[in-house]
Amino acid sequence: MNTVFITGATSGIGSAAVNAFADAGWKVIAAGRRTERLEALASPFGADTVHTVTMDVRDSGAISQAVESLPQPFRDIDLLINNAGLALAGAATPEAELDQWKTMIDTNIVGLITLTQHLLPVLSERRGGIINISSVAASYPFPGGKVYGGTKAFVTQFSQCLRADLHGKGVRVTSIEPGLVETEFMLVRNLDDRNLSDAMYRNACPLAPDDIAGALLWVAGQPRHVNINRLEIMPVSQSMAGFRIARSDA
Repeated sequence: MNTVFITGATSGIGSAAVNAFADAGWKVIAAGRRTERLEALASPFGADTVHTVTMDVRDSGAISQAVESLPQPFRDIDLLINNAGLALAGAATPEAELDQWKTMIDTNIVGLITLTQHLLPVLSERRGGIINISSVAASYPFPGGKVYGGTKAFVTQFSQCLRADLHGKGVRVTSIEPGLVETEFMLVRNLDDRNLSDAMYRNACPLAPDDIAGALLWVAGQPRHVNINRLEIMPVSQSMAGFRIARSDA
């Protein structure tokens, strides 16, 4: 039985991925910040199938402790899914906005590379895989996305360079780059403003978390000699933004 370590498991894509992999017969390590949600997520499967880890990926000490304290049945990890991430809208003051930028960098970049480094030895030993959740924001700019898009561009490039560094070791690395997915993402981005979050998804026919979870399971299930380098997924209703031109009489 294979084992997968999934971060950001308490909602959205992460939660859907836990369900998808557990249903498919994998052992799952579900990591996230909210213990109650993790327990509810694991309850239908039992402790032999889903092991929960309460941790914040911004806390390097918590990452070390989580990896070192894994019970023996969950230590042979075959796949890491770096899903934890967030975007935050511009705050009211420059100082607060800078704090938001640092939170995005610490979550989307520092946490991802820290956990990856911790698990690389076992993933290399088991010729496993790494799937990093990037975003279409890595490739297509949008107003207000300078730091979030920058962090996701890092995730995409890190994934490709990591694959190059692991050449010949049999470790697969994939960057999944979703577009609009209806999760708590927009609620977090809009600082818990439910009206703004709902407005983004209203009548948009966005992707569902299960859509991305299915893609993750598909990538993981490819034959051992097949590596999916990058996979960009958008709802039919969403397309790339056009160029804008500011006009003036001057």
